[in-house]
Amino acid sequence: MKKQIFRAIIKVALAVLMASLVLIVAVLHKHFLERVTHELGQSTAYIAHGVENEGLDYLTEGLPQEDRITWVAPDGTVLFDNRQEASTMANHAAREEIAEALQFGEGMAVRHSDTQAQQTIYYAMRLRDGSVVRLAAAQQSVWALVLQALQPVVLVMLLALAMALYLAGQLSRQLVAPINAIDLRDPDDTAYEELAPLVSRLRSQNRQIRRQMDDLRRRQEEFNAITAHMSEGLLVLDKEARVLSHNSAARALLQIRMPVEGERVQVLSREAGLHRCVEEALAGRHCEELLGGSRRVLASPVTQDGRLTGAVLMVLDVTEKEQREALRREFTANVSHELKTPLTGILGTAELLQSGLVKPQDISHFAGNIHREARRLIDLVNDIIKISRLDEGGFADAWERVDLHAVAEQVRQQLALAAEQKRVTVEVRGGSAWVMGVPRIIEEIVYNLCDNAIAYNVTGGRVDLTVVNSADGARLIVADSGTGIPPEAQERVFERFYRVDQSHSGSGTGLGLSIVKHGAAYLGAQVSLESKVGKGSVFTLIFPKQEG
Repeated sequence: MKKQIFRAIIKVALAVLMASLVLIVAVLHKHFLERVTHELGQSTAYIAHGVENEGLDYLTEGLPQEDRITWVAPDGTVLFDNRQEASTMANHAAREEIAEALQFGEGMAVRHSDTQAQQTIYYAMRLRDGSVVRLAAAQQSVWALVLQALQPVVLVMLLALAMALYLAGQLSRQLVAPINAIDLRDPDDTAYEELAPLVSRLRSQNRQIRRQMDDLRRRQEEFNAITAHMSEGLLVLDKEARVLSHNSAARALLQIRMPVEGERVQVLSREAGLHRCVEEALAGRHCEELLGGSRRVLASPVTQDGRLTGAVLMVLDVTEKEQREALRREFTANVSHELKTPLTGILGTAELLQSGLVKPQDISHFAGNIHREARRLIDLVNDIIKISRLDEGGFADAWERVDLHAVAEQVRQQLALAAEQKRVTVEVRGGSAWVMGVPRIIEEIVYNLCDNAIAYNVTGGRVDLTVVNSADGARLIVADSGTGIPPEAQERVFERFYRVDQSHSGSGTGLGLSIVKHGAAYLGAQVSLESKVGKGSVFTLIFPKQEG
């Protein structure tokens, strides 16, 4: 800030000095131009007197040749010129100074002279016989006088500039000193009344950071509570292979007896396969290795903004049945991939805030990152819980008659803000269609279908939710004008964590359509998909026909 103040003062000083110099030059030029014109007029009068008395002889004998002298007849014909043959010169009657002299007795003009190839001052005087004598002087003589007079002025300005540099340095230090004295962790009143809002904002942001840190600590405890009951071991590493987070299963599977946090994995375990996986992950590659004692380690690199920031390791016990093993491997690989970004973002941002290296104006931005990533982590955990309950039939809610049209309208209102941000038009068509089911599951299915249709739509697109009664039961049709789904991916879109467009991997949890599939199965409904690349997708949900 001191440099900016210093530069601002110097810029003002330079601007003032340059403006003063330009003004002085303009004044001097005007003064010397008037002086040269006056002297030229006196010389013209003197020569005119001589020509009237002695005629051409006066011009050709003994007259100083410093200035250009031209004698012009009343009709504009050049009678004499001391720089050029008069007979070769054009008629001068139209020349401004000649015309003025013929009309008013005297005339003056400043213009570019083709003969002398420079800016020239002309002064003309009419004689008694109607002819005109004209003198011409180069304007460079005026600039020579100006430059000669400017030398002391420039010296004074240089001294003023040196003084401005010194005073600017002193003033900038005095202005910045009270600002540098502000304690960012516990800001108190400042010498500048204008900084009072900033100090108040710092206090408010410090309170917000403390609340965010408490919230982060609580979220971390929740995460630890979730991972503590996992039979799979979880290790989150930084780019130096130091442990940032882990669960008890990791300690048990790797047989670690010493403190884990902050230690390098290579120190905690001597497993060669584990070391290889860590090296591969920190080199930006996925790795899977079998360890001794029927254990398997899965390692994935963690990147942020294109930079490698660490790795996530999952350690599995592979002694269970083959089918459970395959499901568990798929689940842990996907979860580790989905968890690594919000976890790394939360931990990295928290470390920056804790270190005190963040500028005050950036604190709100980093606090927002913590809140957004924590929210994303909670959404992912909630979706995992939902799909697990659907798998296990764990919903205890009673079955009721539900109006699909009312549910679709309710979901449209819930997603109105998301649609507005994407500039997507969402409309609900059709009429009432009653089905039997669990209201919460039906709403979740419709919400996920509509949310996906908005998220993967084009800007300015539309989503149509149509509810109709058909011969085989009530139908909900969700049609969008989005990018469409390739044929080879249409069979996989209902898989957990599968995304057709990896560019959307930062949004959502990747479980939306999987929840739709499992929810429909739970309710005995059928879900189908029709899609064309570039033209959009149509999801159709068919509920069993109600008897009676």
